[in-house]
Amino acid sequence: MIRDQMKRPLRDLRLSVTDRCNFRCRYCMPKEIFGPDYPFLPESQLLTYEEMERLARIFVHLGVQKIRITGGEPLLRRDIDQLIRMLHRIEGLKDLAMSTNGVLLPKYAGTLKEAGLNRVSVSLDSLDDERFGRINGRGVRVKSVLSGIEAARRAGLQVKINMVVQKGINEQDILPMTRYFKKTDCVLRFIEYMDVGNVNGWKMDQVVSKNEILNTIERIFPIEPLPPNYPGEVASRFKFKDGSNEIGVISSVTDMFCSSCTRARMSAEGRLFTCLFAGKGTDLRRLLRSGMTDDELLDQVTQIWEHRVDRYSEERQELLNQAPGRNRKKIEMSYIGG
Repeated sequence: MIRDQMKRPLRDLRLSVTDRCNFRCRYCMPKEIFGPDYPFLPESQLLTYEEMERLARIFVHLGVQKIRITGGEPLLRRDIDQLIRMLHRIEGLKDLAMSTNGVLLPKYAGTLKEAGLNRVSVSLDSLDDERFGRINGRGVRVKSVLSGIEAARRAGLQVKINMVVQKGINEQDILPMTRYFKKTDCVLRFIEYMDVGNVNGWKMDQVVSKNEILNTIERIFPIEPLPPNYPGEVASRFKFKDGSNEIGVISSVTDMFCSSCTRARMSAEGRLFTCLFAGKGTDLRRLLRSGMTDDELLDQVTQIWEHRVDRYSEERQELLNQAPGRNRKKIEMSYIGG
């Protein structure tokens, strides 16, 4: 089988189902650019659920064990539970997850669990209403997200909380977030502020590093490292010494893990990206609709993955030194998902 011949493992597919979102956050969809008249993708350009399922089966054949549904906000895609059911039936797929801002989970969590979803990762960058409202750009209140988290837990979904930490914006929320989720069964993950895309105005001095985050936490809550759950896991794991819970830190700015990356990303219109920081992808929608067989598509995906050369996290500082203040063109987070 081709999967046995692949030199670099492919274990994780991030599948974006929409470029729309009900947040306009400063991290990936600033309101200055994504205003009410922004031309989002028309439905005719999006992959159908049948096309997504077909590609997912090919990726699972190549070794993918985990699929995460992303966006935009995936719960804005009509009948998303139908896609979950279709993917859940794929033989060999071990884990089916979703990234969401959580606001619509009270309505959909039970249906998603019933359809076969295992886990959700919910974005929450502060427990302070005013600060969180400024970050999400819509004045959405913390209570709305916490209600979504509780709905997911009641439905039986595993929950992870993602907090992007940006200097001068919300680093004061590290301890309150830790204190709150330490008492729950939700795993809190801190994420270094990344230069994904080109519209968030990223600067290196806005990054709160992994070490700074850990030092802040450890002054109050003693922690110790945990081994990764699986090869290529991007989050560094730590457990509280009192045994209450664990946290994670994703540090693609100050740590480099390009060489162990096992993750591919698919946009809602069917472009395959082999790196979160890539500038362009391969149009699989065109290949899908050209009449290619599954074997031909499988061979195309294998060639793309085998010949990838992405290592942006390792190159970032060199690129910044060469052209201070100027980022190379990269795909936007709102388009490709996390």
